[in-house]
Amino acid sequence: TSSVAAVQVVFTAENGDVLTADGLRTFAAVENAVRESSVGPVLATEVNGGIQGFFGPVLAALRQQGADLAAVTDAQVKQAYLEALQGLPPEVQGQIALTLSAKATDLTVPESSAGLMVVLIDTSLIADDPDQVKLQEYEVDMADRIDALPSNSVSAEPFSFALLFSDADAFASEIGRLFGTAFLIIIVILGFVFWIKPQGRLTWLNGLRRSGADVLLAMLVIVMSIVWMNGIGVLFGPKYLGIIGNFSEILQIIPILLIGLGVDYAIHLTSRYREELSSGSSVDRAAGRATKTVGVALILATVTTAVGFLTNIFSPVTAIKDFGILATVGIGAAFLLMLTFVPSVRVLLDRRAEAKGRLPAVEMGSSSDRVLPKLMGKAAVFAEKIPAVMLTAALLLGGLGAYGLTQLSTEFSFTDFLPEGSPMLETFDVLIDEFGGGLGETTNVLIQGDGVASAEVHNGLVASWQNLGDTPDVLSFGTFAAAESPVSVIAQLVTPPEQGGNPDTFSAEFSQVAFEFGLQPDLSVASGSDVDALYRAAAEADPVGMQRVLSRAGGSTVEYVNVAVSTQGGESGARDLASNLRDDFAPVSDISGISAVPTNENIISFGVVDALQSSQTSSLGITLAAAMALLVVTFYVESRRPFLGVITIAPVALVVLWVFGMMALTGISFNPVTAMIAAVAIGIGVPYTIHITHRYQEDRLRYDNEKEAIRSTMTHTGGALAGSAFTTVAGFG
Repeated sequence: TSSVAAVQVVFTAENGDVLTADGLRTFAAVENAVRESSVGPVLATEVNGGIQGFFGPVLAALRQQGADLAAVTDAQVKQAYLEALQGLPPEVQGQIALTLSAKATDLTVPESSAGLMVVLIDTSLIADDPDQVKLQEYEVDMADRIDALPSNSVSAEPFSFALLFSDADAFASEIGRLFGTAFLIIIVILGFVFWIKPQGRLTWLNGLRRSGADVLLAMLVIVMSIVWMNGIGVLFGPKYLGIIGNFSEILQIIPILLIGLGVDYAIHLTSRYREELSSGSSVDRAAGRATKTVGVALILATVTTAVGFLTNIFSPVTAIKDFGILATVGIGAAFLLMLTFVPSVRVLLDRRAEAKGRLPAVEMGSSSDRVLPKLMGKAAVFAEKIPAVMLTAALLLGGLGAYGLTQLSTEFSFTDFLPEGSPMLETFDVLIDEFGGGLGETTNVLIQGDGVASAEVHNGLVASWQNLGDTPDVLSFGTFAAAESPVSVIAQLVTPPEQGGNPDTFSAEFSQVAFEFGLQPDLSVASGSDVDALYRAAAEADPVGMQRVLSRAGGSTVEYVNVAVSTQGGESGARDLASNLRDDFAPVSDISGISAVPTNENIISFGVVDALQSSQTSSLGITLAAAMALLVVTFYVESRRPFLGVITIAPVALVVLWVFGMMALTGISFNPVTAMIAAVAIGIGVPYTIHITHRYQEDRLRYDNEKEAIRSTMTHTGGALAGSAFTTVAGFG
């Protein structure tokens, strides 16, 4: 693959024209800043000195004339631009045109709303940097020096994907701010859910203290579970056990899941504990009863949810595996803390109040008279009066959601992880609008197989090079595509200056040898030619050029050929570019035993995204299936009613379909992030339905008919669920 990394510097002007004296001075200052930065020693100097740009020829000409850049005028700059342009070959003029705004179509009128500089870094000069950490540090140092330059009417903003994601602290602080805000909102709403109405001997102050203690205890356990998850995640990480990789942005979703589950666990456990106290139970007995009743549902919910997420370990995508493992760890931590730490603290505090006769046990039983429990109790009328209508409506909406799933777009950009208004994001938008994605993008086509150095493969390369000429998003200078391969290196060596060749690269000696090896005027070779010997001779004439385009195993047999194609597909065009390049290189890949694979950062990124989306789609189905199987077995063992498992999981499946339907309706695309949100919906939804099923079974034994049991379940567990859902939605909405 290519050892050259590109950083693009975008120039924009306040007056809408960068081809001015201010623009020239800014360009020169940026060039000096680049050379003085950490990037300076590792510039790819063999490629136009490592720095290319819209003012390159002009700056070189003015410096050669000894002009004082501080004194030149706009008119002089424009005149120098025209003169420099006229002295360049057509293919070089084409290169310069690409560094100006796509809106500047007439080069005879020196005016452009934006300009581009491309800094080329030779990554092979950066030692011991397999993960390109040092490369990112070098680019950040260069960007800092550019940002520190004195400002004038023309600004310069560097851009690369390494710079785009270099500010991890900004991302972390944004996540921290969002979670801080969510925590405050959740605390306020939990206070409302846990509030005990002052009556009898319970004063407002005591009610506030009791409710506040329950809120703080719930939030403390949630924070502790997140800390446990992160701590265990570090131990599981590459520095210790090596079970998972480094933390990624996708894993930031897990705390959302833990907060949702933690709030749910806390509300159910606290509500049941209060209910038992109000019925006359002692503190110890109430805690035991709450743990036994709600705890059973929590165990089932935890195991079911954890098993569902743990199915992600079979995903071929590492990030999804890590998500499944860490989600399981976090869910387990939340469960253990909620069923051990919370009852222990509550018992220790309430024993003292009970001993002193200050425990407001009766007042705690008024929770069923509150707004949410009352509303949920009244909602039971739908199940009592029109169950068939409700089921039909739910299934109909599920069907619409399933249809919506088939209509979802799969758009995704890594800039989605950046906050709106980010300067780097604005620069990226300028690159898209003014330069069609920018320059500096190299797409490598790796050609491997048995007999790569053969006449058939060489002639296939010649045909492929010709195919590239009219391919969208492939840059062409003159009549040929800008692609470096053994064919292009040989073309430079055998084309004399009088035929338009470069006198610095032409080799008369190689030309004579090449034609003896069977090279023909159209750069193809005769059948049976010794292509390996031809390539060896080319390597003697241009060792650096041939080293970039092919590799020999142990210095003998050609192992692979690398074709470096200058492209500008960017993120949005990566998929089409890869497809077009595969078509262009069909003359090579159609040869038996030979493969031609196009790749660059964007193609790899979208390959990962496609794998993530495909993996997540199947993972959602596997998660639901695993949860249902576990519930079927559990309810069969528990009450010989296995179909309860299907009934319990069905609402969760419908909710997932509803989510997809709403996404299609509102234009939200299906991507790794939204797929993870669907996984979180399953993680939170399964415990909801398990709580309802378990409470209904309990109430059905307690009451004479199913209607009373439904009302009781909806009032108590339904009220707790409403509080949990309301808290989670408000916190993350």
